[in-house]
Amino acid sequence: MKKTLLITVLLFFCFAGFAQKNTSLSYIEKFKDNAISIMNETGIPASIILGVAMHESGCGNSNIAQKLNNQFGVKGGGGAVFYKHNKKVHSAYKKYDSVLDSFDDFARIITQRQQFSYLLETLTTQDYEKWVKGIQHGGYAGSKKWGAQVLAIIRKYQLNTLDEQAEDKPQITENQK
Repeated sequence: MKKTLLITVLLFFCFAGFAQKNTSLSYIEKFKDNAISIMNETGIPASIILGVAMHESGCGNSNIAQKLNNQFGVKGGGGAVFYKHNKKVHSAYKKYDSVLDSFDDFARIITQRQQFSYLLETLTTQDYEKWVKGIQHGGYAGSKKWGAQVLAIIRKYQLNTLDEQAEDKPQITENQK
């Protein structure tokens, strides 16, 4: 009986450690196609989309990611409410109907807000380091370490290889405008 209990406990901790260690990989696998699709629609590198989402949401494990479907730490939206340990929490973060809505809103923020939209005009999908610096410089996050942390995630998981799946968009000439 004691051996069975000991083996069960050991297996639990082994699997718990395994699952925890692979959270990043499962997050990438789950959302990489969405990130590539958004890249091909908008020009924002997939590595940026996934790197920022992984950093801001703790690979989907943060409270705002789980309770509000907010993968990017976007604030606003009228004071969302969720429960944590049976206590009502009023949040400054935006609530989304789905995780994919959060991804789409991040793309909208980067493409439509003036402090970020210039990145689309000056950088390619291969310039992920400059994208991170530009997003940080635009005021996306307050932490001075934010850019280095996002770059570390991109490099650790080689997310920049996803950027190679960008579709070539035809250049619009002056005559076609």
